[in-house]
Amino acid sequence: MNKLYPTAEAALDGLLRDGLLIACGGFGLCGIPERLLDAVRDSGVKDLTFASNNAGIDNEGIGKLLRTRQVRKMIASYVGENKEFERQYLAGELEVEFCPQGTLAERMRAGGAGIPGFYTKTGVGTLVAEGKEVKEFDGEDYILERGIFADLSLVKAWKADETGNVIFRKTARNFNVPAATCGKVCVVEVEEVVPAGALDPDAIHLPGVFVQRLIVGSPYDKKIEFRTVREKETA
Repeated sequence: MNKLYPTAEAALDGLLRDGLLIACGGFGLCGIPERLLDAVRDSGVKDLTFASNNAGIDNEGIGKLLRTRQVRKMIASYVGENKEFERQYLAGELEVEFCPQGTLAERMRAGGAGIPGFYTKTGVGTLVAEGKEVKEFDGEDYILERGIFADLSLVKAWKADETGNVIFRKTARNFNVPAATCGKVCVVEVEEVVPAGALDPDAIHLPGVFVQRLIVGSPYDKKIEFRTVREKETA
């Protein structure tokens, strides 16, 4: 099975429609699937729900789709540094489901493992618990959180082989692994694809069984990396 597609648009062909629930990797501007998000934006689909740690920043990451008003709802833990997100939320134009960061990661992981729900102490007695089932275990209250089962997963990785085995680089691993596993279809963009067997099996972060489609998205503009120098001191 050939998993490698020539472009992001080709990789998403037949997968996009209005009203999708999309699990998206990334943390701020680190490890976001830029090319795939651009292709989603350019497709014109709307009424989307994104489950992601955050919505990028203004006009970067999911923020691009907020600008074009294609996002109906965000399931997220952090929403700072995005003025358009703030404006739409305060104006009642964007539905937001706030979720503690660890709980959000576990909701994605649970969905990928086929677990429909789990109990956690995080959020007990706060607004997070409103409307959720509360159960007592050993004299302590826990709230029921639902696993996330997404229609589509969009992921950014460093390197993959032709069969879809994936390696993430450092902090770009973040939400990408749980986001990848909880979708019915997972599309991964990488910086490099190598032949099958070229990667150390012990170094694989995401097995190819979770990956249906691949694209090479490089080169990338590292928007959070800045080269700084100082004047050389004279002797």
